[in-house]
Amino acid sequence: MSHDSAPLVVVMGVSGSGKTTVGRLLADRLGVPYAEGDDFHPEANVAKMRAGRPLDDADRHPWLEEIAGWLAGHAQRGGVVACSALKRRYRDRLASAAPRVFFLHLDGTPELIAARISARRGHFMPPELLRTQFADLEPLGQDEAGAVVSVDGPPEETAALAHAAVTSPPTPGRTDGTP
Repeated sequence: MSHDSAPLVVVMGVSGSGKTTVGRLLADRLGVPYAEGDDFHPEANVAKMRAGRPLDDADRHPWLEEIAGWLAGHAQRGGVVACSALKRRYRDRLASAAPRVFFLHLDGTPELIAARISARRGHFMPPELLRTQFADLEPLGQDEAGAVVSVDGPPEETAALAHAAVTSPPTPGRTDGTP
């Protein structure tokens, strides 16, 4: 794959959906850089989430601006970034910085995601905030370049589905996770 056509992907979804794991696997498969969206949060955001308080749009603004800058800087060579991108207006902001961005929504049931969050250690996002994330989640629109991929299987299977979705010709609003 040439660098001028390398995919530019936002791996999105609620906390615990596997954005980091699948994002890293996908970036490796694509041969592009990976960025962890959590690393773009200001310390005040991390402290707020650790305290069990959900972020509001004002909290998310500087975080989204940093991710938008990363996407713009990787527009030519491609890359994968993990970012919840739960709301359409957040995705619109990211797409305005990098118009060819592809949104890969990792989707699972609230029960599955809650079990995964409860099992992980060392992350600042408490399981109690999952409900607010599902409430904020706005599905990909028919006019958004992206796909929805189930996280029901193991990470390697999800990454394979993600790779297939990203490398097939983009179809706005495709939601089946298959080419």
